[in-house]
Amino acid sequence: MDYILEEVQEITLPKVIKWISSTVMIFGGVAPFIPQYREIKRKNDAEGFSLYVCLALLIANTLRILFWFGKRYELPLLAQSMIMNIMMLLMIHLCVKVKNRSQIIRGPDRVFTDFDWKYFWAWTDFQSYIDFLLVVSLVMSLLTFLLLDFIIYVEILGFLALFMEAMLAVPQLVKNFKSKSTEGMSILMVLMWTVGDVFKTTYFILREAPAQFWLCGSLQVLIDVTILGQVWLYHKWFHHGKPMMLNNIKIVYD
Repeated sequence: MDYILEEVQEITLPKVIKWISSTVMIFGGVAPFIPQYREIKRKNDAEGFSLYVCLALLIANTLRILFWFGKRYELPLLAQSMIMNIMMLLMIHLCVKVKNRSQIIRGPDRVFTDFDWKYFWAWTDFQSYIDFLLVVSLVMSLLTFLLLDFIIYVEILGFLALFMEAMLAVPQLVKNFKSKSTEGMSILMVLMWTVGDVFKTTYFILREAPAQFWLCGSLQVLIDVTILGQVWLYHKWFHHGKPMMLNNIKIVYD
């Protein structure tokens, strides 16, 4: 009984906050994709979601996992990358299944082992995506094993991993700029990105994560804020009657 009381007394507010923040870090990254997954499954339509988002996140998080072997960072951040990879594979599996099911006339199968660049990341079977990820993981694991003692390689590896993730919203930023409109873009989703990126960047700084984490996190926040600025700017232009293009834009993340 005394042992239990001692354990309870050791549970302090800072420890509770640390546990909660670590849990949010691990699972918070996949949260925006859960409603997307449910919507695709409900509508049986995957056209509004780009699989290239999955490609970028799979490569970024695979590199981030390998970065851990060269420069140890907190385990919650490592777990976050693993959870994100699992979520991306689930998204790919659903999208491939839905797209194959929705085809009226089934075309020829396109698989990874065809090595046809025209159909890269547009394969018709889920196994091809697994094969590609295994090849990338194997090659990068071997390279990391050989160059693990070279600090420059390790630092570049970490930077590339986090920079790729930080640049995910750039295509949307460019689309908005070219069309001078944010029509069709989910503002709620961008707000979720912004809140999430501010939280994780603050977490990186407070937990003294490697510089790559908070630098690229800060870049993500800057991009998010810029997109929110576009929402305000183009909305203002529209209501003042200034000429602008109102194209329907499919956001690749929502």
